[in-house]
Amino acid sequence: MRAMSESCEVYFNPSCSKCRELRAILDERGVSATYREYLVASPSREELVKVMTLLGIDDPRLMMRTGDALFTELGLASATHDALLDAMAANPKLIERPIVIIGERAVIARPPQKVEGLLLASASSR
Repeated sequence: MRAMSESCEVYFNPSCSKCRELRAILDERGVSATYREYLVASPSREELVKVMTLLGIDDPRLMMRTGDALFTELGLASATHDALLDAMAANPKLIERPIVIIGERAVIARPPQKVEGLLLASASSR
């Protein structure tokens, strides 16, 4: 695969096996990426809204770890859209990972192979 002209950003948790698997895929493809350890450099609410737009989703739950104990502890099952965004901004552990952003598109790479479609779309849009 030839080098991409668009930047690639990954919301990344180094202790997550799926994130590490994704990094191996990107390295194998020669994709230069910026890895944002989102548990350390938490995204703002505004950044989360932008990521939702890039993912093409309206419901924040679709980018949340709804099976995580923290989701239940915080009583988020019936929370409003705004409350869910605030919860993710305050508790980045709730954000599903890894999220890959290339240009104006994004994908939650679970399984990590889902990044292939994004890479193909990015290559074909040039």
